[in-house]
Amino acid sequence: MLNFHKEHKNLVLTAGVVFIALSIVVAILPAFQMQETEPIPDDKPLTDNQREGLNVYVSENCMACHTQQVRNIEMDNIWGDRPSIPSDYFYSKKRLDVWRQSPSVLGSERTGPDLTNIGKRQPSEDWHLLHLYNPRAVVSESVMPSYPWLFEEVDSVSVREEDKVVSVPKEFFNKPGKKIIASEEALRLVDYLKSLQQTELPGGNVNDFIPALRKIQTEGMDGEKQAGSLDGAKLFSQTCAACHQETGKGVTGAFPSLVGSDIVTDENPEQLIRVVIQGYDARSDYGVMPPFGNQLTDAEIAAITTHERSSWGNDAPEVTEEDVKKIRELIESELNQ
Repeated sequence: MLNFHKEHKNLVLTAGVVFIALSIVVAILPAFQMQETEPIPDDKPLTDNQREGLNVYVSENCMACHTQQVRNIEMDNIWGDRPSIPSDYFYSKKRLDVWRQSPSVLGSERTGPDLTNIGKRQPSEDWHLLHLYNPRAVVSESVMPSYPWLFEEVDSVSVREEDKVVSVPKEFFNKPGKKIIASEEALRLVDYLKSLQQTELPGGNVNDFIPALRKIQTEGMDGEKQAGSLDGAKLFSQTCAACHQETGKGVTGAFPSLVGSDIVTDENPEQLIRVVIQGYDARSDYGVMPPFGNQLTDAEIAAITTHERSSWGNDAPEVTEEDVKKIRELIESELNQ
């Protein structure tokens, strides 16, 4: 029998064997198993520019405050359409270089929101750039630090055609004759963030989120009411408020106000519905609004636009799902001509 009290060699040898065995079980075998993981069929590899953006993401230590993992509990449903699976990380597991290991993008805490699906939730390049320059410009209660070193302050006359000018509200940048230009690092980082979109699984996503007990009990008592209603205010908060703000007043110099807007309050909602489906880039003094036609159903667009037309003092008729369906079909027929 081994006597660890008197035979120190036996103690060291046993400790070494246990350490090696645990290392094999905990680290080496899982690493080999990860090599067998394959990408989701429709998933696309990162472009060179997006991979450079991932390098910026790592160098700025964004994973210290943001996660990229949607858990299978109901409260995480807001961050993605389905729980994350190993194949989601196939293209990000590539080593940064010979000396640096694959980046650990999963993160460990959410001081800021999860970014798994941020490219779908917030596809606007202008929003991301303004958010990086000063997060308080788009989210007043944000605790995220600013990243001014990713931008350059230049004279207006020095702006080149290829430069990306960031529209910053006057309360955050008020220097006449000066403009804020996004650096290559900022543009690459935003390109990477926009690429973060969950790929739909073959055969469609399966909702494997574990529902909250309270919701299960509520649906059991009033299931039909839960299933047949859409909350326009909640959908607006999730989809539109990042730019247009919860107050509907937008961000001056960056994202237009919806309060009293002629497009929003028009008796005929066609233009408003078109803007949501196709996006909007008709005003050079504001950022580009991306299209949401592929992200929102007709019923969701109807609920959101109805909320916009009846909130913040706006008073316009309700938009129905049938209204949205007709406009969507009209747009498709125009594109097919």
